[in-house]
Amino acid sequence: MKKIALALAAALATVATPALAQDTEDFSGAKASVLTGYDVVDLNTPGVRNPDGLIYGLGLGYDVQKGSTVFGVEAEVSDSTARLKAGAATVAETSRDLYIGGRVGVVAGKTLIYAKAGYSNFRLLSIAGNGNADGFRLGAGVEHKLGEKVFAKVEYRYTDYEAGVTRHQGVAGIGLRF
Repeated sequence: MKKIALALAAALATVATPALAQDTEDFSGAKASVLTGYDVVDLNTPGVRNPDGLIYGLGLGYDVQKGSTVFGVEAEVSDSTARLKAGAATVAETSRDLYIGGRVGVVAGKTLIYAKAGYSNFRLLSIAGNGNADGFRLGAGVEHKLGEKVFAKVEYRYTDYEAGVTRHQGVAGIGLRF
């Protein structure tokens, strides 16, 4: 996980060069977005296939821009179709995933390149019982303005939950700034 954080910091430092000091768009203000993507949950159980599926959700946030640097806070609620089946029976399935955290990024023209980190909690439903898991999420993404208030984004995120459970998600979204 430390290697991922160092790689994200190095990528942001590389992007923040004077060569990119062109006219930049304003990414400040409140925002809302819808997202969907691919979700893989590693249950840390040898010999058991990891559930994967479609993630979908809604996010809210607020960004402040100083020069070409953006600082923001965001919250998200999502769900996933990731299920573990034994024959026709569902043995385990993911349920809601809550996230709250921050992000920092660099603007280059109409594009924001960012890294994010924060707290995540998801629910796992299984035949052995249901439970919540707390975790720490790291991610990186690119957000591009499509118009004055509309943006699109792609993002990768990794979450490390308790009991060795991890999650990898690749998402795309579209949103609106207010």
